[in-house]
Order: sequence, then structure tokens, then C-alpha cells
Amino acid sequence: MYALVIVEYPVKTLDKTFTYKVPTTMYSLIKVGMKVEVPFGNSLIHGFVLNIFQKVPEVSYELREINRIVDDELILSPELLEIADYLKEETLCTKISAIQTMLPPGLKAGKKKEKNYTHYETYIKLNPSCRNILITSKGQQEIIDRLKVEKVVHQKEINNSSLKTLLRKNIVIAVKVQTYRLNNQIEIKKEKVLTKEQEEAFTKIKNGFNTSQTFLLFGITGSGKTEIYIKLIKEVIKQNKTALMMVPEISLTTQIASRFYEAFGNDVAILHSSLSKGEKYDEYLKILRKEVSVVVGTRSSVFAPLENLGIIIIDEEDSSSYKQDSYPKYNAKNIAEFRSKYHNIPLVLASATPSLESKARADKEVYKLITLNKRIGSSTLPEIHIVDMEKEMKKRNMILSELLQKKIKEKLTRHEQIILLLNRRGYSTFITCSNCGFVYKCPNCDISLTYHKTSNNLQCHYCGYLIKKSETCPKCEQTSLNYYGLGTEKLEQVLKELYPDSRVIRMDQDVTGKKGMHEKIINSFKNEEYDILVGTQMVSKGLDFPKVSLVGVINADTSLNIPDFRSNENTFSLLSQVAGRAGRSDIKGEVIIQTFNPDNFIIKCVEEASYEKFYLYEMAFRRKLKYPPYYYLIGIKVVGKTYDTALAEAAKVKKYIESHVSEETITLGPTTANILKYNDEYRFQIIIKYRFDDSLKETLKTIEENYATNKSCYIDIDINPTRI
Repeated sequence: MYALVIVEYPVKTLDKTFTYKVPTTMYSLIKVGMKVEVPFGNSLIHGFVLNIFQKVPEVSYELREINRIVDDELILSPELLEIADYLKEETLCTKISAIQTMLPPGLKAGKKKEKNYTHYETYIKLNPSCRNILITSKGQQEIIDRLKVEKVVHQKEINNSSLKTLLRKNIVIAVKVQTYRLNNQIEIKKEKVLTKEQEEAFTKIKNGFNTSQTFLLFGITGSGKTEIYIKLIKEVIKQNKTALMMVPEISLTTQIASRFYEAFGNDVAILHSSLSKGEKYDEYLKILRKEVSVVVGTRSSVFAPLENLGIIIIDEEDSSSYKQDSYPKYNAKNIAEFRSKYHNIPLVLASATPSLESKARADKEVYKLITLNKRIGSSTLPEIHIVDMEKEMKKRNMILSELLQKKIKEKLTRHEQIILLLNRRGYSTFITCSNCGFVYKCPNCDISLTYHKTSNNLQCHYCGYLIKKSETCPKCEQTSLNYYGLGTEKLEQVLKELYPDSRVIRMDQDVTGKKGMHEKIINSFKNEEYDILVGTQMVSKGLDFPKVSLVGVINADTSLNIPDFRSNENTFSLLSQVAGRAGRSDIKGEVIIQTFNPDNFIIKCVEEASYEKFYLYEMAFRRKLKYPPYYYLIGIKVVGKTYDTALAEAAKVKKYIESHVSEETITLGPTTANILKYNDEYRFQIIIKYRFDDSLKETLKTIEENYATNKSCYIDIDINPTRI
């Protein structure tokens, strides 16, 4: 018997499979999808079995034997192997990199011996073979009496000198038991009764069970989409099937996971990047062992090894977080659609601000549109006020407008809560010297460093470069440093100075870096331990705080001014979603949006809460300029160590593309990428716009292969990028 095994190979664009003999002792054990250890050169490495056959293969190398089966529990299902093939074709990645992407630490294949992430806890019980028990103390007798009643007790509960004596005498024995690190202790709550509108939406989707129909659930903020998800999943579980529930951000996982624990108890596994490696390993094993029916997670949870899937739900489907920026550059929504067709089950895409691509497909009846136009209970959409910051600046209101200051004071007096959005972390966005003009810049990326006052560090938010800020200018050594720009850290300080009796908490990447901080901040704010929550875009979606009556957007122009074709869409979504955090109970909500462009059409659409108006305007713009959803996009970055080399290679790549693709395909560039120098490398970008072009994929594969071993440059291809 022989097995075809795929292993990791140092050349990024190449897959390497090798045939190995299967030892007779493994004949009845080995299966396709198993992880095995094989000899490779002078070392032993891990790989995955792709095929098993009986006939002696024709190979140019001496056949060697598989050393061992690494894990008889981890077996990649036929579905996951097909997903790997799909990923390889759609993102131009290798099959082994697709497989590695699907797996948590501890289960990936590699050259180095992986750490064992299995978690054990020690329990104590009486030794059944010990008959003559000599007890020398009252403490020992108490332990024995307890074990006679309880049979097994956790060692931590009785870890004392008496126990040590009993263990030494072999009167009691210690047993190691594999346990999971995450243990839900939330009590299951009674299911909420759906409104008539929710019930109608539920029924329409339920009628699509056992079909691969994609539904677009377009529900305004606060319309109760989560309750529909829960009822749909309960219906799926009744049919002995499983469910996948996806959210875009870790901050959303915290609240929705709690809600799902309340609905399903321990029948839920959680998958997201803030879990420790051991916790990810545990949660993955729960799924693999079929111990849970529901998986809640972020982007990577789309690969959860759920069998007998009954439904996939993607909340906030318009979020760019579902697209992975690193290799392989997959979009989780595409993988979900693949799994929907594979299992013949419905896929539900939901949002208060659907992506233009999804709404366009719904308009063409490719997706089935379901709308929710009413908020739950007595809550209504908040009243939105637009403030012209140009006028406020003349009044010396540089950060908080007069209206926002007044409203914050008013809400604090009423003991209501406030959320303030500023989509820029740090204290100041750059520091310059008024004496010589020096600006702190990143030496790797050639952009200004952001100042973080708490740590007194200057940091590059792209490559992570970090230095301590000096009190004097590094160039002229004068004490003439000036701080410009506004970040969440500075806003937090300003609020504490203006409202000294208020309790302010900040939620951004700087404070949520520590494990468990997302959950801690959200729960603290929900429990009314704080009055004001300051945050970046992570506070804009999915969070439900009944006491929040005011939302303030400090600078609405931040995302509007980004040079990207999606900047209007991203701005509308961000502002509409954060506005939706206000007035979600019986307290009336208000939203104040500060902007230097009060007459901007997108800002006006947010003020009027008119998605349709925005959609028609933006679709006309996209059609005219040949952007998605009218055209597909491919972004190609040519990256080199020097400016001239990268530019020359980019010109060659463009010339090759133009000579090998359809005449209707548009090739733009090369131009400098949004950041020319990143991590000490120069980047040039080529954009391809196309509708139908059968030759394009093969052309891109050829380009990738040609640059696979190029030491001066490399190619980064992103098919259907979310930003350019």
C-alpha cells in the first residue's frame, strides 16, 4: 500500500507531494486526510495524506516508509480537502498553505515538532487495590471519607500535606484528565418571542432549508436580527444538524457569544484570534469530536470542521474583516458560499448597511432579499445632528463642538451612557519640531510615527517600529516639539478634564491587546461601571447597550478622505452603524456627527438614514468608473528592495499582462501603492478591471511562478481586494 503525502515546501508558489510506503501495521489505520510523520531528507516532517493506492507508483526517487500517524483524531474531511482545492484555484495559493490556514496551532504540519497543546487537570480517587489502609491523622481520614462519597475530587480542592502522605503511601491515586480551558458557566435563558416582522423573516429563511439559497437579511440597527439567528439555529439543531455563526470583529464575538451561551449552553464553540493557542486547540477539538452543534467565530471559523452543516449565518456581512489581507488572501464569504452549495444549505448574509455587491445581487434576485424596517419594542431610530466643525473652530472648540459638550453634560446628569467614536488611536498622529521642522518618521515605512502618551512611545501602525520619545528634538536638540492630530488616547484625557466626575473608558487596539480586555471593557460598560466609552471602529457595530442615549462622532471625515473607491461606502457604513448604538431601549437616542464637510452627499444620506439614496448614488459612480459590482478587480503589488528595481519590474509585469489578456480587460498602473515604502521595501501597484476573461487566471499564475525564485522582487496578487 502507498500514500501520496503533501508537505510544506520553501518555494511559496509550489506544492510538493511525495509517495511513501505504508507500513503493514498501518494498513487498517491510515486514511485520506490524516496527518503523518514522514522522512524528508535527513529529518522527519509532518504532512497530510491526499491519496492511498495499491499499485506501485513510477517515481524518480527511492520510496521510503511513513514513520507514524501523528494524530488519529485529526482527519481532514473530503469537504475540507475540496475547500483547499477551491482556495488554491481562487486565490492562487498552494494547497498546503490552504490546509495550514484551516488549522489551529498544534494541528498544523511543519518541520519543527509542534508543541502539545492538550490540557490536563489532576483528579484524586481511592486506590481500589489498596485494602489495608493505615490512617495516621484526622486530615487523611477526612479526605478518605470524602472520596468514599464523591468518588473523584479535583486535586486543587484538597491539595495539602495529608493528601501528599496518602499519595506517597499509594492509598489514593492521581488521575490526569484532559479538559477544555474555556468552560461556559452562563445559565440558559428562555427564548424570546419574535415580533411579527421577525417571524416573517424567520419563516422565509426556514422555507429555504435544504437549498443552497443565499438570503440577504437587510435589517436596520436594533431590529432584532440576533434573535432570528438563534431561532433558525434551534430549528437546525432539531434536525440533528450543525450551524456556523460568523461575526467580523473580536469585540462583537464577546457579546454574541454570551447571547449564544444563554441560548445553547455548552453546545457552543468559540473561534477567534484573541484566544490563546491552547484555547483555539481545545475549541477545535470540541468541533472535531462532534461535542458541539454551534460554532461562533470570526473570519477563520469558516473552516470549522463541522459535519452535517444545516445553516451558515454571516453577521455584518459588509465588513472588510471577512477578507484576509495576508497570504492566502481569501474572502470568508466566498468560502461560506462554497460550503452552502456543498451541503445544499442556506447562507444568510445580514447587515444594517449591506455591501453594494450583496445588494446588487439581491436586486438581480441572485440573493433573496428580506427586510426588517422596525426596531424592537418601543425604541426608535436616533435623531441625527450634523455639526460644521469649521464654524466650531472659530469658537475655539477644537475637539468637541458646543452641541456635543452640552449633550454629554445633559446625558451624564440623567445617568445615561455615551459612546464617542474617533477612528484613530494614539495620543497625537505626529510630532514635529517648530525650530528645525524635524518630524518623527518610521525608517522602514517613511510615514510619520504616532505618539502614545501612556507608554511615551512613538509607533508605526504599519510595521510596528517603536522608539521612546525624547524631551528634545533629536535633530536640533531644542525643547520645541509640537503635537498635532488627535487620537483616542488624547480624547480620553480631554474628557476626563472636561467632566472630572464622569467615568471614562477607552476601547482601541492599544488597550485590547491584553487577553480578555475586549470582554472586560464591554461587560464593565454594560454593567454601568462607566459613563463614556471612547473607541475606534470596534465600537461601531453589533454592540447593544440599553443605557446609551448619545453617540458622538468626533471626525466623520477620517474615512471619507481615504483615496480608495470604497471610501464612501465605508464611511456610510461606519457612521450609520455607530449611530445605531444609540436609543436601543426605551431611552430616546441622539447622534452628533462632527464634520468639516456638512454638505457632503454621503453625510447627508447618514443624516436622513437613507441607505437607498446612498446606494443609488454610489452605484452610479461605480458604474461610470467601472468598479465593483459592475467589474471585478485584481490588485497586483510588485515589491522590491530598491525604488528603481520595483518600478522596472512593475512595468514588465504590466506589459506582460496587457499582451496576454482580453482587449476588454483594463490594466492600470503601475503607480505607487497607498504606502510606497513599507517595512523597508518599495511597492508599486497594478490594477486590473475585468468582467469576463478566461485567460486572466493562467496569466497571473505564470507571473507568480516567474517571480517565485526572484531575489530582488516579489509579487503580491490580491483577487477582488476590499481596498486598493
